[in-house]
Amino acid sequence: MGNTLHPPPKIGGNVFRGVAQLNLDSKGRLAVPSRYREALLVRCTGRLVITADVDKCLLIYPQPDWEPIQAKLMGLSSLNPRIRDLQRQLIGYAEDIDMDAAGRVLVSPALREFAGLNKSVVFVGQGHKFELWDKEKWEQILARGAGFSDGDLPPELEGFSL
Repeated sequence: MGNTLHPPPKIGGNVFRGVAQLNLDSKGRLAVPSRYREALLVRCTGRLVITADVDKCLLIYPQPDWEPIQAKLMGLSSLNPRIRDLQRQLIGYAEDIDMDAAGRVLVSPALREFAGLNKSVVFVGQGHKFELWDKEKWEQILARGAGFSDGDLPPELEGFSL
């Protein structure tokens, strides 16, 4: 999915980056890494939205960052079957969640099943959101690398240098 649905990260604000390997407890609770908790409390008082991603992981947004994405998605024509499918997935699975006093969030059984989450998970900062992956799936993503061979770069990455 292109970046057209995502608002840009807040410059000078809360930009989330980094990878943390975590465990879901028996109830499906996840402890948000402590390095993000304060920023999430300031940005959204710990109110988050978690939803299903097309890559079979979960997306976790601070609620204020999710609202314009949802509005834009719902403003698209539902007459197009591909857009309707995307709306069903992203909006249909979206759940409001709150961090508790211990910095934990509850991942529902439906979302855990969708993403194939077991006990070991990976929490990945992606600028203005997080991705939550099953650890084995995440390792498969890393093993395949960026997935681009010479001359196979998307036009948006032409001339991009790290």
